[in-house]
Amino acid sequence: MTFGTKGFLAGISMIAMLAATTSGTRANETVLKAQSDSNQWAVAGHDYGNTRFSPLKQINTENAGKLTLAYSFSLASLRSNESSPIVIGNTLYVSSSWGPKYVYALDAATGARKWTWEPDIPEDVLQYACCDVNNRGVTYADGKIFVGRLDGKLTALDAATGKALWTTKVVDYKQGSVITSPPLVVRDKVITGFGGGEYGVRGSLQAFDINTGKQVWQTYTVPSPDEPGGDTWKGDSAQHGGGAAWLVGSYDPKTDTVYWGTSNPAPWNTAVRSTGDGNFGKLTNLYTASTVAFDPNTGKIKWHIQTTPADAWDYDGVNEAVLADLKIGGSTVPALMKADRNGYFFVANRETGKVLSAEKYVFSNWAKKWDVATMRAVEDPDKRPGPNHPAKDICPNLIGGKNWQPMSFNPQTGLVYIPSNNVCMDWSVSDVSYKRGVFYLGAEFPTKEGPGGFLGELVAWDPVAQKKVWSIKEDLPFNGGTLTTGGGLVFAGNIHGDFRAIDAKSGKVLWSKNLGSGIGAGPVTYQVDGKQYVAIVVGRTAALPAFLGEVGKKMTAAAPEGGSLFVFSVQ
Repeated sequence: MTFGTKGFLAGISMIAMLAATTSGTRANETVLKAQSDSNQWAVAGHDYGNTRFSPLKQINTENAGKLTLAYSFSLASLRSNESSPIVIGNTLYVSSSWGPKYVYALDAATGARKWTWEPDIPEDVLQYACCDVNNRGVTYADGKIFVGRLDGKLTALDAATGKALWTTKVVDYKQGSVITSPPLVVRDKVITGFGGGEYGVRGSLQAFDINTGKQVWQTYTVPSPDEPGGDTWKGDSAQHGGGAAWLVGSYDPKTDTVYWGTSNPAPWNTAVRSTGDGNFGKLTNLYTASTVAFDPNTGKIKWHIQTTPADAWDYDGVNEAVLADLKIGGSTVPALMKADRNGYFFVANRETGKVLSAEKYVFSNWAKKWDVATMRAVEDPDKRPGPNHPAKDICPNLIGGKNWQPMSFNPQTGLVYIPSNNVCMDWSVSDVSYKRGVFYLGAEFPTKEGPGGFLGELVAWDPVAQKKVWSIKEDLPFNGGTLTTGGGLVFAGNIHGDFRAIDAKSGKVLWSKNLGSGIGAGPVTYQVDGKQYVAIVVGRTAALPAFLGEVGKKMTAAAPEGGSLFVFSVQ
């Protein structure tokens, strides 16, 4: 099938999906209105489906080489700046790291500051934030800005003034639970998870009233013994079982379903919570390392896909679910796509949870294949670590084939653009006991470079054919998220700070600019007064390299820490 045909079909499907939402009966009308305006970037992933596709095409393959800086803005906060801004009308909202230390409202065309909000974040949050003091952005609905915080709280701000309207406690951060990602608004509910899988928290997803901040429901993503799935845990291990829903959610208004990924189980030593080997039977540790479908009204779990049962490698299942309708086998399928950390790209029917295909998108050897019929991987027993059984040369590494950095889907090319990693590891387990607010791991995991002489790769992936179309190899892992546009472009940065405009069909780099610090965030694009802009936040990660040995040292040396917003346009 040609690019043009796939693009037409996927485009029609996306329009149909969006049209199904316009009644406003199943979603928040202000969010629907904002995301239907192509000039805006209204939701963290651009839309409820997390496609990160904008139809804007003023900046395109013909003129991308003429991109110049429109303005820059210092976030006044160094280290791990990972926010994707949102744009509502002519206002850009962006958060910084460290809490966030600040949330800013800027004139989206000029960068002039409209207001600044500075929360009172405790100084000790760093010790409870597993993987850095990041904040990945804010959420808009009903004239309010919602922000999750490292101190386990959720705050609503007046979008016009920055005044705090309410703040509610989601979780006690001192157990190792911080909030680093933007919440999801569905109708009158603000839905959020939190981190802490490495600290032995018991994960949950929670919904709060949009006007008062009062909790409406809470669903634990690790069941207790008396709940469905409770018998998938050994003894009482579920009470510190991890399974935190710390990244972003997706929403399908047609079926009124929220989708969220869950983290690794705790501890990393599988003998504590399962059998300690590949013969785990029913001890799969639900609902960890999974994609879970929830009813947004009640929090009830509708179905789940556990991509790594009885996980032994820290293969978090948190990566975002991207929703789009795909033409598969002559039929239009309401699809959910996920580039899992375990190295497999999953395509499922998002209405039923049936996995349609699962193929390796990076080099992966912990399993020979992922069997759609049994819903389990066919593991290589030599690669599963356990007591008295250290494992060597496991791929991918614990940062995964893809980490949190967002991928994007372009309905015109029919391709997904994945910031992937090519890193491996050894793994051995050790005895461990739970202590509140302290790492609960029980494993050692020395890092090794992946095969082929590269450590990262931007992959253009055909989700229907399940094959790579083109790629750009990188010398280091943990590179930036992606944005794709109606102008035939993909925008992505790397840990060296190189920000690029790339031809979405061919992978040819059309423009590149070094921005002085490593890039992890996903870019966004928007249009104000007839002019299109592309925005990116920079600020290299600081904590994660400590998990990666010599590879981590190279990451740290690649660029200094930073904290700025850069906005480009074609003059």
